[in-house]
Amino acid sequence: MPVIELEQVSHVYGSGPAARRVLDDVTLRAGEQRIGVVGANGSGKSTFARLLNGLVLPTSGTVRVAGHDTRRDGRAVRRRVGFCFTDPDAQIVMPTVAEDVAFGLRRRGLAKAEVAARVDAALATYGLTDHADHPAHLLSGGQKQLLALASVLVTEPELLVMDEPTTLLDLRNARMVADAVAALPQQVVLVTHHLDLLDGFDRVLVFDAGRLVCDDVPDVALTHYTSLVG
Repeated sequence: MPVIELEQVSHVYGSGPAARRVLDDVTLRAGEQRIGVVGANGSGKSTFARLLNGLVLPTSGTVRVAGHDTRRDGRAVRRRVGFCFTDPDAQIVMPTVAEDVAFGLRRRGLAKAEVAARVDAALATYGLTDHADHPAHLLSGGQKQLLALASVLVTEPELLVMDEPTTLLDLRNARMVADAVAALPQQVVLVTHHLDLLDGFDRVLVFDAGRLVCDDVPDVALTHYTSLVG
């Protein structure tokens, strides 16, 4: 599993009087397969997630994934780290389902036959084969999130970062996505408000007001989190 390392990481949005510090002096080292991230809105958890694949660069400090610095080796990091957003519409970029899954493979130098085989396999894995030629934006909410997942995983990342992937879904679709995530062989960092999704996780990080305030096994970390918000 890739090792995630943050050394004295802080991040500030904006400058001058409008500057807002959203992460403050975060240091950690994590290599577990299943890592949960929780915190109230505005706690810094989504910024932390975006640091892991270089979507956000730290204002100060260093972020490394599998030994690669996100500031200096951004391309190497992005090849290893996949990212799923809360709203799948934010990352669906192609007209049809199959085209969207194939999009991430464009710059991999693969033969057309291999691209087609990978796309077919991804669609089959997430129950989207019958929708291959359908308009991607007309899928249900759960199907869109599975499409976003398939489009990321077809590139075979070592680490998958998911920022509240079930927030916009009803209970049935949320469970469908959760089951798909639970079956993944990849290392997963999951940011969520749905604490039941963290059952069986190895480690949970709790953020509050930009600081990492608890880093422990799920039972201990979630007890700490509920005491903060209760």
